[in-house]
Amino acid sequence: MLNLFSDKQSEEFALSDKQPTANAPQAERERPGYEDGALHQMVLTSLDDDLAQDIVTIDLAGKSALADHMVIATGRSKRHVSALADHLLRKLKENGEKNIRTEGQKTGDWVLVDAGDVVVHIFREEVREFYGIEKMWATEAEAKAYNSDPARPAGLTA
Repeated sequence: MLNLFSDKQSEEFALSDKQPTANAPQAERERPGYEDGALHQMVLTSLDDDLAQDIVTIDLAGKSALADHMVIATGRSKRHVSALADHLLRKLKENGEKNIRTEGQKTGDWVLVDAGDVVVHIFREEVREFYGIEKMWATEAEAKAYNSDPARPAGLTA
């Protein structure tokens, strides 16, 4: 295993009950006890509850070391995109996630939320069409539309 600590730091942790967190690889950091897929499902549910549109999930396991899942969703306006990201961040923090990184929340055109095993892209419709990020990561057959309720009006299917 790669040792990211100096000999003195390693000795200090070996002599104490403390666990290294600041510089430890992500897999060794303290994480909430999610069952497989629970974080991914929480992200999908949060976006669906806040009326995100065209929610698509792409399985990245085995394709990238970046994350296990990529979720892409659309907001109706800059304000809606920012609110979707804000609500998602709150829910992640309430469930014990730490080290969540975001980009673009102030502008509201495209917000990236990196929750570790799940990376979320929230776009305005025009921005999503312009970048076509789904096409970079998956074929149409691999990208799965999320639909929590088949009776719900269109907007959550790809």
